[in-house]
Amino acid sequence: MASSASETHTVLNPATGGAVAEVPSTGAEETDRVIERAQDAFPAWRDLAPGERAGLLRRFAAVVDAHIEELAELEVRNAGHTWSNARWEAGNVRDVVNYYSAAPERLFGRQIPVAGGIDVTFHEPLGVVAVIVPWNFPMPIAGWGFAPALAAGNCVVLKPAEMTPLTAIRIGELALEAGVPPGVLNVVPGKGSVVGARFVSHPLVRKVCFTGSTEVGKQIMAGCAEQVKRVTLELGGKSANVVFADADLGKAAAAAPYAVFDNAGQDCCARSRILVERSAYDQFLELLEPAVTSLRVLDPVDESSEMGPLISASQKASVLGFLDDAEVAITGSAPGGAGFWVPPTVVAVDSPDERVWREEVFGPVVAVMPFDGEADAVTLANDTEYGLSGSVYTRDLGRALRVSRGIQAGNISVNSHASVRYWTPFGGYKQSGLGRELGPDAPNAFTEEKNVYIAQEA
Repeated sequence: MASSASETHTVLNPATGGAVAEVPSTGAEETDRVIERAQDAFPAWRDLAPGERAGLLRRFAAVVDAHIEELAELEVRNAGHTWSNARWEAGNVRDVVNYYSAAPERLFGRQIPVAGGIDVTFHEPLGVVAVIVPWNFPMPIAGWGFAPALAAGNCVVLKPAEMTPLTAIRIGELALEAGVPPGVLNVVPGKGSVVGARFVSHPLVRKVCFTGSTEVGKQIMAGCAEQVKRVTLELGGKSANVVFADADLGKAAAAAPYAVFDNAGQDCCARSRILVERSAYDQFLELLEPAVTSLRVLDPVDESSEMGPLISASQKASVLGFLDDAEVAITGSAPGGAGFWVPPTVVAVDSPDERVWREEVFGPVVAVMPFDGEADAVTLANDTEYGLSGSVYTRDLGRALRVSRGIQAGNISVNSHASVRYWTPFGGYKQSGLGRELGPDAPNAFTEEKNVYIAQEA
């Protein structure tokens, strides 16, 4: 971990508002030194035999696996995640590193037919890659960036969010314990305006992976353009959950709260707009109410908790602001007292112009609106600047395919809300992002493709 003695940041427990730790904030000069150390480590990591790099990544995954409970406990305290979520997230880091440990030996080029010789291609690593991680899913999103980048032979500088740095710092330590050489994976806690900005502007950083708000993503994209620097962006979302009258309404209503209230709604994939065919609208709301009110919203230290707090006081204020003029239809429960709590809330919406329907709330609030027919559903689902995820509930296979193809989003689930599997690609349309993460092709996104022609006559 890089550090600077001049400034620290107080990490809070969002369930109580109390302090958890003091974490050093890295300054601009130290950030430069970390980037330079990563560049110094790059040639040896790049040139390591593929099987040896694969073996180190497998050992890294095994060490993470041995510390699942420790990492989960850190996330429960630092990010307010439930125990079940935190364990899954730590396990996802292990699984993603394991998955990409197979990549070093499978970074295949091609032999292309040419006249007078042979033509072959190579996938060569970029060098130093920067990964900027948000506060909503600190562990998985870090792994989605650093695992394929390391597998492809790059060195990584990783900036966790100021509010949630603890698991990233620990994972960086575990990499060293596993034998990953110093300088290959570097965790650099600090301010986005300092560390993140230097990642963008430093010429030795050849790619930036950013997950966060669309507004900041646009700034990073503009900054990377100055050096024609590669960028992958996973940004905001306002995903639609489209429920047709022929669907299993009980199943759809029971699943809907988990699609939007998981992680207290702090999820770019949250299905925060529910579109229900008009003939089924009233019945769906009747079924939705007990699903919302029975959700167990408790301090995450209680292992039965299904939803925790928001990350900060400012996020709580932002979310509550969306409810000032909204027609609240259903309200769940939440603890009182200290902590940044907002109960799961359902609002009824008549017009797609309403703010709660159009803007990303990033909290436990879902808006519900009726639609009339398949074409209307697709039109309403696409009436947004975002396009990350979505769900379609119907028993009609043809309709499921038509609507899935019609919705402009990168990840669609039918009769399900699953958005992320590490072995399938993930990313968004429109202002939800640029590029794809995860899946079998992710390591290629951290390489340059080189073409070599060899004439058969010397």
